[in-house]
Amino acid sequence: MSDFGFYFKMGWEHIISKDALDHQLFILVLACVFSIGDIKRVLVLVTAFTIGHSLTLALSVNDIIRFPGKWTEFLIPCTIFTTALVNIFRVDAKYKHERINYYLALCFGLVHGMGFANAIRIMLATDQTIGWGLFGFNVGLEAGQIFCVAIILIISILFLNILKIKRRDWVLFLSAGVFALSVKMALERLPW
Repeated sequence: MSDFGFYFKMGWEHIISKDALDHQLFILVLACVFSIGDIKRVLVLVTAFTIGHSLTLALSVNDIIRFPGKWTEFLIPCTIFTTALVNIFRVDAKYKHERINYYLALCFGLVHGMGFANAIRIMLATDQTIGWGLFGFNVGLEAGQIFCVAIILIISILFLNILKIKRRDWVLFLSAGVFALSVKMALERLPW
C-alpha cells in the first residue's frame, strides 16, 4: 500500500506542483467553458484526458512505444493552444457539438502521457508491480485534476454569477491568455 501512496502523491503533484503549469493551463482551457451546473460533463472530460494520459504512460513504461522527449515537450503546449483556439472559435456555440472536446481531451491526453513517461519509467523499480504504481499515479492524477476543476468552477461562480461577467467574455479572456502562454511555451521548446 505504501507504493500506492507514493505513486498517488506523484500523480497528484504531476498536476498540482508549480512545475505543472502546462497541465494546469490545459485543465483551465478545458474547464473554462463549463459552469458548476456542468460538473458531470467536465468530470467526464478530465477523465477522458486521464484515460489518454494513462494509456500512453502504460505503453511507454512497458517499452511498447517511445517518443523523443524534445518532441513531446513541444507537442504538449501545442495541444494547449489548439484547445484554446477551439474555445475561441466556438465561443458562441452551445453544447450541440461538445463531443469534439471529449475527443480532444482523449487525444491530447495521449501526448501529455508521453511527457511524463520517461520520468516514471525510471522511478518504477523492476521488482515492483508496474500496474499498482501506474494505478496509484493515475488515481493521484485524476484527484489533482478534479481539485483543479473545482477551483476553476468556484472562481467562475465568482466572475459569472457575482461579478456578472458574461460567459462569452470569460471564455475568451481565459482562452486568449492560455493561448498566448502556450504559444510562448511551444516556441521555447522548439525541437529543432
